[in-house]
Amino acid sequence: MATVIRLQRGGRKKRPFYSIIVTDSRNRRDGAAIEKLGYYNPCSQPEQIHIDLERVHAWTEKGAQVSDRVAGIIRSAQAAA
Repeated sequence: MATVIRLQRGGRKKRPFYSIIVTDSRNRRDGAAIEKLGYYNPCSQPEQIHIDLERVHAWTEKGAQVSDRVAGIIRSAQAAA
């Protein structure tokens, strides 16, 4: 099974809210998640980012791929910590 760490969109029209999840790469964007690792809210001032970096590291060691957008969120979360 090819797993990927990516965003799952929530919220309403023009007010997105994203969950950072681990899922099978063949699932839809809003499909079933294996594990929720955190969230990202780009609409708040300042942006809210909460992510469990230890679990991200554990999943990447198991072979999970990280999407480009989530990789940027992880970098900014590491810089803030």
